[in-house]
Amino acid sequence: MAVTWHGRNETGEIEKRNRLGANAPAGGIAFKEIAFKWRNKQMIKSMTGFGRSEHSDGKRSVTVEMKSVNHRYCDITVKMPRRYAFAEERVKGIIKEAVKRGKVDVSVTVENLTDGDMKILLHQELARQYYERLTQLKEAFSLQGELTLSLLASMPDVVKAMPDVEDEEEILRLLSVAVEEAVKELDGMRRTEGEKLAADILKRGELLKGYVEQVEALSPQIVQAYQQKLSDRIRELTGNSGELPEERILVEAAIFADKSNVTEELVRLDSHISQLRQIIENAREPEGKKLDFIVQEMNREANTTGSKSADISITNVVVEMKSEIEKIREQVQNIE
Repeated sequence: MAVTWHGRNETGEIEKRNRLGANAPAGGIAFKEIAFKWRNKQMIKSMTGFGRSEHSDGKRSVTVEMKSVNHRYCDITVKMPRRYAFAEERVKGIIKEAVKRGKVDVSVTVENLTDGDMKILLHQELARQYYERLTQLKEAFSLQGELTLSLLASMPDVVKAMPDVEDEEEILRLLSVAVEEAVKELDGMRRTEGEKLAADILKRGELLKGYVEQVEALSPQIVQAYQQKLSDRIRELTGNSGELPEERILVEAAIFADKSNVTEELVRLDSHISQLRQIIENAREPEGKKLDFIVQEMNREANTTGSKSADISITNVVVEMKSEIEKIREQVQNIE
């Protein structure tokens, strides 16, 4: 079987064709060209999904089911009949074209629709050992009865009907078609959920921008309030008996303003929010790890802002801010 990989086609899609070459062995089964296309735009995808397909060539029916969940890397586990183990790497290769992160569990079952490719396997040595051991039991316990052919044939693994797998290329073609169809369904579900995750993250990003603007508006007022509070406290202690040390009050207010200044944190946080939107709107490859890092930085800036704040109004806004960041973090954990 010749496997041909093509570059981007006229529509910008990556196209893979799997076909028998012109010099296929005599007696081989010609089949239609298989085209498996992935959209050029990656967009945001979830790591959870499910795909199922059934495909038959008239001799065998193949059923493929796969489900994916969150995982740091791409981990694919394939369960299939042992006699088709030679196709496992082909199955994994097809899945990896669409899945870059996530744990994928794949189940492949093959049902033979005809008896033409079945053969009977006889394990004569195993039958001999059964006969000898049963004879020993009969003599040891003085048992009655004969060791018949039907008894030996009924022993496990003595006689087995097995598919006669000779044309591996034919099996690979059949499995490839079924797996590709299941991957399409899986990828479609991951894309659909990814769109919902992206919309939710963008919505929460806008809420965060609003909280940043609130803190920016409150910060100057906090310094003025501190200065006024300090003046009132001095008046209370001196009983209005002397002049207020305006210069000293201004110095203390400046020190307070410097300690509580969160301008840098808010600028960085606003930048992270913008980066979050840009990545989601322009995703061309899996961006889950990058988004996770940005959310960590957002949380760090929010924590620093809260620790510098000595005013309950800013603290309340920061609490809401951190709540939204945590919700974004939970959603990002599901993104490929």
